[in-house]
Amino acid sequence: MRKVVLLGATGSIGTQSLDLFEKHPDDFQLLGISLGHQVDKIPGILSRFPLIQHVAVLEHDDAVKLHEAYPTINVYEGEEGILDLIRDSGAEMVENAILGFAGLMPSLETLRENKILCLANKESLVVGGELIERLLAHGHGKLYPIDSEHVALAKCLSQVKREDVEELVITASGGAFRKKSRSELLNVTPEEALHHPTWSMGKKITIDSATMFNKGFEVIEAHYLFHWPVERIRILLHDESYVHSLIKMKDGSYYADIAKPDMHGPIAYALYEGKAPFTVYHEAKISDFGPYTFHKFQPERYPAVGIALRALAMGGVMPAYLNAANEEAVALFLDHQIPFLAIEKAVSGALSSLPNVSHPTLRDIRSADFYARLWVERHYGGKS
Repeated sequence: MRKVVLLGATGSIGTQSLDLFEKHPDDFQLLGISLGHQVDKIPGILSRFPLIQHVAVLEHDDAVKLHEAYPTINVYEGEEGILDLIRDSGAEMVENAILGFAGLMPSLETLRENKILCLANKESLVVGGELIERLLAHGHGKLYPIDSEHVALAKCLSQVKREDVEELVITASGGAFRKKSRSELLNVTPEEALHHPTWSMGKKITIDSATMFNKGFEVIEAHYLFHWPVERIRILLHDESYVHSLIKMKDGSYYADIAKPDMHGPIAYALYEGKAPFTVYHEAKISDFGPYTFHKFQPERYPAVGIALRALAMGGVMPAYLNAANEEAVALFLDHQIPFLAIEKAVSGALSSLPNVSHPTLRDIRSADFYARLWVERHYGGKS
């Protein structure tokens, strides 16, 4: 039985993970959770999982009320409280489903504590890929991805010899506006952008799917997770979201992971450390996998991918600028302060305007996060 801490328990990944823990009580013991502002969900979670002894919340007032209501539970508050939760819980495994840059420090702390990291926080690798790579190389902890695309790649790669693989192929739905041209995106609204055609996700990732920044991030993730050159990672548009990713072999054939667009399977893959049963399909051609629809990725239609890969190529703190500027710009768009296409402009502008720092420390990365947010707010905040 694995003793587990779940970070981000009230988000989309977190709630689906709770379902899995509840269905498999002999395999997992949930010792602690963290959450943001949805503290009204804590009583329900505690009633489902009475062995929880550690809860972290963001706000001081929420922590005080929680301690009064549950005096026998260890209550933590703020960003530092999440790190204390990881250290104090006694868990062997930490599932990080925190949204955004806030997930970086918990990922690093999990590995420093030699725990198993099940990672749904893509920003950890986008921003701190080199730091995480270094910890793993020195034997600190283990990492299993939760993103469906990377779980699919891991499954496929486990069935073949790496030297026989030509390229990794990451599938993409194209988001809410995949049938619109660039010119038709000028006046789209946040409400329209949040109507994803195949997946049910949180607001931030749904907007990232519409811009395709999420695919740029996923290429960066795959680069670090599988130690794979970026020039041999390809994006392929796929309408139905059933083929979660593929690998193309040097003989021209393909391996693919195929399943309904649901996150329970990828979460289970990570939590069971890749040992849960799965099926990988092998066909001579992509069209042989079934009646699925694929389209060639057009970089000019989705420039966000190129912006993300430019940040990776520049290295240093540029990926930190990339993520922070995107987070701020998406928040402004959701608040109706900027138009949809301004998200790309804001991120590109931050990358072009802010100075790089080679071989950054964690302090450099955190500073870059701060300054990129400030740059976007100064140049785009308050606009209608």
